[in-house]
Amino acid sequence: MRAVDLLRRKRDGQPLSAEQIACFVAGATQGTWPDYQLGAMLMALFLRGMTSQETADLTTAMIASGERFDWGSDAVRAVDKHSTGGVGDKTSLILAPLAAACGALVPMMSGRGLGHTGGTLDKLEAIPGFRVALEPDEARAILYRVGCVMMSQTTRIVPADRILYALRDVTATVESIPLISASIMSKKIAEGICGLVLDVKVGHGAFMKTLDEARALVQSLLAIGRAHGVQTQAVITAMDQPLGAACGNALEVAEAIEVLKGGGPAEVRELSLELASRMVTLAGIPEARRRVENALSSGAGLETFGRILEAQGGDRRVIDQPTLLPVAPHREAIYAPRAGFFEGWHAEAVGRAVVALGGGRDRAEDRIDPAVGMVLQARRGDRVQAGELLATLHYRDSQRLAQARALLAEAGPIADNEPTALPLIYESWD
Repeated sequence: MRAVDLLRRKRDGQPLSAEQIACFVAGATQGTWPDYQLGAMLMALFLRGMTSQETADLTTAMIASGERFDWGSDAVRAVDKHSTGGVGDKTSLILAPLAAACGALVPMMSGRGLGHTGGTLDKLEAIPGFRVALEPDEARAILYRVGCVMMSQTTRIVPADRILYALRDVTATVESIPLISASIMSKKIAEGICGLVLDVKVGHGAFMKTLDEARALVQSLLAIGRAHGVQTQAVITAMDQPLGAACGNALEVAEAIEVLKGGGPAEVRELSLELASRMVTLAGIPEARRRVENALSSGAGLETFGRILEAQGGDRRVIDQPTLLPVAPHREAIYAPRAGFFEGWHAEAVGRAVVALGGGRDRAEDRIDPAVGMVLQARRGDRVQAGELLATLHYRDSQRLAQARALLAEAGPIADNEPTALPLIYESWD
């Protein structure tokens, strides 16, 4: 079956069969389709859309491009969570050990940050020595020993997604709901899990800008998960402003540790508890919320996090000595230009400022600086005085600092009237 014939068919708005989609995915995985034809197909799928059946067939073909984990009789306890990406979202580092401390198995396969959104793998690699590249046998051993493993996608698990994801980024086809759905769900289903909790972000700092877009993505993801026998729940959460105070990889690790110690920002703690409780419920463990709250207050979640660090080569001492994490050499304060009510930090601008400082990547091959970022002192609704501290930039390079300051020029407005409070969670889907 010729690539050009499939391209012409989709270009003209006709649906592709399961066999034709499998041919496209095989062409990506085996290298028989050149990048320009893969890119052309991605653009045709983006512009012409995909039916629910096409999306399901694409997910199935992507799963079949590699291996799948099989947890045998323990699969009933295997659960995971996925976030669609935001700024300051460090909940995976908190909820994974909390759920594992309650008896769930958490084989968490995460991604890297791209554009203004952060990535769990980048945060984990800010911990000295932490290894995310694990072969399946090692990942399996850690999961059974600790209850949780936090790893990157291996070359043997859904290899088609690694190829197509990189091409989506450079062909401006990232925002397609069918392509997003197939990418997310192929990896999660290949983990061999029985339950999945989806955190779909909505707002200026998310890929989904409106509730209608977020709902459409939720419905697509739920349909795929349930069709493959995975119990799937979802919450739609706010991403108009960053989650928590720390934005930047090492800074977010330190904040996650503070939450596991019982402190940290209230909204980070609450969202982590909510998502972890749903994971524990899907693992078939009763009284999930009470158990998760006890794992936090008793220190069992923190202890599990320490065991994860040890198992994956990380320096456990960072729990009590955060200065062992990468530290930027310079600080720059941002002060309120006048008195009034702080309207909150615009999440996308903050995310792009962190990238400008070197803490994120615009291209997949970019190297990141784990030490740089921002700590936000002012929150939405705070009454501030002229000259009051709003945020602190942690930076290494003065030219990068100037770029970040320019991006933040209009990112933290001050108004005369107190702004309305924004919800943390808009909707939930059980």
